Parts: sequence; structure tokens; C-alpha cells
Amino acid sequence: MSILRLVFNIAWFVMGGFIMGLAWWLAGILCFISIIGIPFGRACFVIGEMTFWPFGQESVNRKTFKGVEDLGTGTFGLIGNIVWFLFLGIWLAIGHLASALACFVTIIGIPFAIQHLKLALLSLTPIGQTIVNKDEQLHRS
Repeated sequence: MSILRLVFNIAWFVMGGFIMGLAWWLAGILCFISIIGIPFGRACFVIGEMTFWPFGQESVNRKTFKGVEDLGTGTFGLIGNIVWFLFLGIWLAIGHLASALACFVTIIGIPFAIQHLKLALLSLTPIGQTIVNKDEQLHRS
């Protein structure tokens, strides 16, 4: 991990990333209440961890990354994303959009706002995505 990436991640964590990471983990706990929601909850905890330290990580489509379609990248993934969007996705996206707007106010906050926008898009359709290290992604290409 580069020093600059570490500095950005620490600044992100202190200036709001911690709150949105907790929001993802809260969504995960809510998903674990029902047996059907356990896969959603697991994804929430993985994405929540990325939300704590987003610089140097990105989400990619699992079908594109692995080259094979699975349960989450097919029809069931589409249905899961629709259910997710209706119950929790919209609220997490609104939280990330509000945080992005707050970050865009200052020049220093622009990189953080861009990360919030990426996470807002991910919060709308997380099923079928995987989180990878950007260095790992570069080596796979």
C-alpha cells in the first residue's frame, strides 16, 4: 500500500467513511435477521469493510472478473438486486449521495466525494459484484 493511499484512507475514515461503513454493517445486521437475507448481510459486511478503507479497492462484476456466470450474476442476481434496492439499497445510496455533496463543498473533499459516488452506485446493485484490490486487478488484466 502506498503512503498516499494510506493517507487518503485515514483521512476518509476520520472525515465520514466511518459513519457510512457503520451504515453498511447495520444493513448487514438487519439482513441477518432473516435466513433469506444472510447472503445480502455477508455482502454488506464485505462492502462495509471497503467503505472503511476504499482507496486502493474497487468493485467489479464477478462474471467479468472470473469469466464464469454464477448464481449472483444471472436472473437470481437481478431479482436480488431489485429486492435489495427496494429495502436497503436506496437508503445507503442516499447516505452516500448526501456525504458526496458535503465533500464536494471543498477542493480537498473532491476525491472523497468521488469515492462516495462510486459507493452509491455499488449500493444500488451490489449482488453479482466482488471487491478487489486495484493492484490485483491490474495484474489480472
